Amino acid sequence: MTDTNKYYEDHAEEFYQSTVEVDMSPIYQRFLPLIPEGGAILDAGCGSGRDSLYFKTNGYEVTAMDASEALCKLSGELLVQDVHCMGFEDMAWEDSFDGVWACASLLHVSRDNLPSIMNKFSRSLKAGGVLYASFKYGDTEREQGGRAFTDMNEELFDQLLKSTPSLELIESWVTVDRRVDRDESWLNVVVANS
Repeated sequence: MTDTNKYYEDHAEEFYQSTVEVDMSPIYQRFLPLIPEGGAILDAGCGSGRDSLYFKTNGYEVTAMDASEALCKLSGELLVQDVHCMGFEDMAWEDSFDGVWACASLLHVSRDNLPSIMNKFSRSLKAGGVLYASFKYGDTEREQGGRAFTDMNEELFDQLLKSTPSLELIESWVTVDRRVDRDESWLNVVVANS
C-alpha cells in the first residue's frame, strides 16, 4: 500500500466528512453540458462519492472507483451502489464512458506515471468523450501530510497532453479551493477524446 493510500485508509471518515458537502456546482456546469443526457460517467477517484451522487441524481449512469477500501465503503453507502476498489493502473475499460471525472485524484499520480494513466483514460472514453481533471496549482512533486502530490500548471499540462495525442484541450482555468478553510489554487482542465 502506498503512503497516500494509507493516508486515505487511516483518515477516511475525516476526509469523507470534510468533502461530502462541498458545493462543486460551478465545475459541474462546465463539464455536464459536454456529456449526453443520461450518459455514462466514470468518477475516477470518487473519494466521498459526492460528485457521483450528484451525477446519479441528475440521471447520468455512474461508475465510481477509488483506491481506498475505506472510502469505497463510505461512498458505496452514500450512492447505494458498488464502488470499484482499484487504482488507476488497474483500469481496463475501453470505449465505455461519455465522460471521466477525475476531481482532485490524478494529483496523487507521479509525473512519470501520468502519461500512461492519461492513455488509460483516453482508451476508456468513447470517441468525443471528455475528461475533467483538477490539480493543485504549481510545478512541484512533493509529499505533504503523508500524501504525494503532483502539482500542475498550464505549461506542464500542455507537455502532458503531448504524450497523449488522442486527447485535446477544450479549456483550462484556475479556481480557488471550494472548501472555506483552504487557501489554495487549482488548475482545472477539460480535454476531449478523438
